[in-house]
Amino acid sequence: MSMDLLINSIVTLFVTIDPPGLAPLFLAVTTGMNRSERKQVALRASVIAFAVFLVFALAGTLILKLFGITLPAFRVAGGLLLFWIAFEMVFERRQERHEKAAERAITQDDIHGVAVFPLAIPLMAGPGAISAVILLSGDFSNAIDRTALIGIVLAIVLLTYGIFLLAERVEGLLGATGRTVLTRLLGVILSALAVQFVADGVKALIAA
Repeated sequence: MSMDLLINSIVTLFVTIDPPGLAPLFLAVTTGMNRSERKQVALRASVIAFAVFLVFALAGTLILKLFGITLPAFRVAGGLLLFWIAFEMVFERRQERHEKAAERAITQDDIHGVAVFPLAIPLMAGPGAISAVILLSGDFSNAIDRTALIGIVLAIVLLTYGIFLLAERVEGLLGATGRTVLTRLLGVILSALAVQFVADGVKALIAA
């Protein structure tokens, strides 16, 4: 396991989960809650999201085989999906879509269920992040490497949990301009990583 792979994994998961971008959405879906209730929601959402990631990190390849999907094919499909997410981030469409999901949760779901939807799924453990975990699990093949991947996922989930607890301060610190700049910068980085996923997948398909 190389240092480049570790850095690539950290960046990919950080960008797809997007902890700073979730701060204002966390505040939106927990409107009216006190600090204690927000802490409970943050903890529950983080645990659920990590459980989802853990399943796909450990059994993602097996799930693909169950449906007859090869890892190179999924690498191409996942890369295209990540590229679409990057496109949305650069052109500020992802935040708008997430805000709509948050609004639906407030009007239709019980306030105590927001930890499951939309916070854990799909804001934290969304299609892009799950695809990234499955793609990366193919590179972390043995038990030791897979443990490292789980550790990276856990670290980013814990970081997201911490940002939830400090959501009001993070939102004030970044501001509208800071959030826009950060989102677009991360979107450009993710687009490059997505292209690399597609290129590696196409190369593997041709070799096969």
